[in-house]
Parts: sequence; C-alpha cells; structure tokens
Amino acid sequence: MPALQQRPGDLALLCCFALLLPLLSHGADIPLGSTLSPRNSASWSSPNNTFSLSFTPSSTSPSLFVAAITYAGGVPVWSAGAGAAVDSGGSLRLSSSGDLELINGSGVVLWSSMTGGQGVTAATVEESGNLVLKNSKTTLWQSFDHPTDTVVMSQKFTSRMNLTTGPYVFSVDKSSGNLTLRWTSENTAVTYFNKGYNTSFTGHMTLSSPTLTIQTNGLVLLTDRRLTSSPVVVAYSSNYGESGDMLRFLRLDSDGNLRAYSAARGGDAASEQWSAVADQCQVFGYCGDMGVCSYNGTSPVCGCPSQNFQLSNPSNPRDGCRRKVDLENCPGNTTMLQLDNTQFLTYPPEVAAEQFFVGITACRLNCLAAGSCVASTALSDGSGLCWLKVSNFVSAYRSPALPSTSFVKVCFPGLPNPPPSL
Repeated sequence: MPALQQRPGDLALLCCFALLLPLLSHGADIPLGSTLSPRNSASWSSPNNTFSLSFTPSSTSPSLFVAAITYAGGVPVWSAGAGAAVDSGGSLRLSSSGDLELINGSGVVLWSSMTGGQGVTAATVEESGNLVLKNSKTTLWQSFDHPTDTVVMSQKFTSRMNLTTGPYVFSVDKSSGNLTLRWTSENTAVTYFNKGYNTSFTGHMTLSSPTLTIQTNGLVLLTDRRLTSSPVVVAYSSNYGESGDMLRFLRLDSDGNLRAYSAARGGDAASEQWSAVADQCQVFGYCGDMGVCSYNGTSPVCGCPSQNFQLSNPSNPRDGCRRKVDLENCPGNTTMLQLDNTQFLTYPPEVAAEQFFVGITACRLNCLAAGSCVASTALSDGSGLCWLKVSNFVSAYRSPALPSTSFVKVCFPGLPNPPPSL
C-alpha cells in the first residue's frame, strides 16, 4: 500500500488545530495549560452549552473584562476573583501545576484557586454551572464552594460561605439559620437585615449546619440535619411552580438587597421573583454617606439632607453627599436643621451606643451640644427613642409614612431643601 503523501502546510494546520482544542472545550475536559483571553471569543462550556466560562465586558468599564460563568444568553452566575477586572491583555489560565489563575495584562496574578501541586489534571464546566478542578478520582476544587454574588439551582449555600458585592455581605447564621445582610467598611459592620425563618419549625433550636438552596420550582429553602420535619420555606418565588427551560438563582445585588430571579434560556435578562428587604430605602448605605433615600413613585432615589450639602458624585447620586462647609471650619457656629418624616438608620451594633429616651427638643439640643454628634432622630411612635448619630457613616430615609423627625448638624445658616414638586 503506497504511503500517504503529506502536503506542505498539513503539519502547520494540525498544530494550529491542536492549539485550538483547549479553547473549543464544549463539555470536554479542559487540559492543563489551557488559557482564555479577552482578545478572542473562546469559552469553556458545559456539555449542552447551558453554561460557559469566558471573558465578558465589565459593567463598570467597557475597556475592562471579567472572567465569568454565564447562563445561556449571558446572565452571569460566578466570576473569578469576585469580579476582578483585567484589560485586554489579561487571561484566565489553568497552569501546568493545576492552579487556575486570573492574570492582568502586566502579568500580575489577581486571583488564584490555590490548587497548584494538589494533583489537578483537568477542569470542566458542568451542566449545573459548577466549575470543577479535578483528577481522575475526585473533585479538588469547585466554584460552588466559592460563590461570588450568586447561588444557582443545585448549589448549596452553607453557613461557611458569603455572598459579596461592593460593601455588602450576605450569610446564613450557623446557629439560628437567620439570613443576614451586612454593610461593611474597614473595621465597621452594620447588620441591617437579620431574619429568622426556622422558628415555627424548630422552636428556636440551635442548628448544626444550615444550608440555603433555591429549587427548580422557585422555592427558597433552609435545610439542616436537625430539622426532623420538612425543610423551612424561606420564600416562594412569585412564579412558584412554573416550569420551562429556565434558570432560577439567588443574587446579592449591588444595591445591597438579596433577590430571587428566574431567567429564560437564551435571554440576557432576569426577572425578579422575591426580595429579602421589601423596602429598598431600609438598606443601610444605599445612598452613600449622608445620602437620603426616598421614593419617586416606586423607584428609590438618592438626594442630600439640605442645601448645606452637595452630591459627592453628580453622575451617581448613590455615592452620597458631602458638606459644602465642614463642621470643623465653623466652630461654635453650628445649628440643627430639622428634617421632617426622616430617619437616620440605626442598626446593630450602633443601637446600644446611640439610643436614648428623651423628647424631641432634647434630642436636637443634645446632638448640638455634643461635638461628636452629626445628626439625630426622634421617633414619634410612642417609644420615646432618640438616636444620636456619632458614626463616621450616616445613612438616611425620608418618607411621609415615617413617624420621626430628624436633625442634621450644619454650619449656620441651615439651608433646607426646596419642597418636592407635586
């Protein structure tokens, strides 16, 4: 039998095809040495292309990119380095030692799975959306154990994990199973949502390892081995029971609220089905430092307490407000400006240190006299409570339904905001 003749260029073509194999990983194992880059449209996909890992444009800058797992259609569910962005010269590399690394254009490793030298032989993106680093026998690392801001169906979110976005953190309390939302800054943490769902089932029993999941039917469930009866239903999605080719997921959004969503396969948008905090203005820090949250119809909007302040970033009112004249520049010439139907939010651990039982006049004057106090709130709900705000970060809420009067310390003269237009 005559030998096959090799035409010029065949070897080069075969070499190029071999190099492309790691980039065209649709459901196959991803070998060591594989790399993704923003400069091409390559992706690592699950067997049925339900989920894929690739670089997508950053939501904050079109010139930067995030290595993210997305549902068919483009809804992101996980990102390397919790959303760390790289320029077009960056890459996501499964190194020869088995380490998954996010590298910027300067060659600096921004994030690593820390699995080098542990025996990883390949990676795979599963139909569940889980990115797995493995060898022939076992899983050595998986993205489901390291969530960023999202929990998808079949993923178990335990008390050992956090969801994070910006200054906000979501967790499940290990002992009580309470869902907890916190605002964090340097060494400060404010808990603005801490709700228990297991009381009627457990009689306040201490749990061992509570786990939160979202089911294919839209139920958000809390399970624990000490719950001898059925799991606790945390929430019913508003489209509970509806079926179809869709993804259901929980996400901690950048506005500090935890929500349940559903997304149709092939669609690039998700529909909200439930939110943990029903009133968005109750989310601490939503309008930034010294920002005041109110509503324009059903939409939350951010503004400043008075004309003694200006927006820190006019293009983004959520960045808060700053004083036109700092208090230290007007010693002995300050006044308390009254803000009707306004409340300076006070949550743990602030409550104990800032809470007093005095009348509305004393609430105003005590803050005026205290050098560390920047604002105060007198509740008119019969409790007699007064909150003196001495923290470095102040978050406010204004609504006609709020039974409270607040005061903000400003340099004289106090300049109230004009009344809202009807």
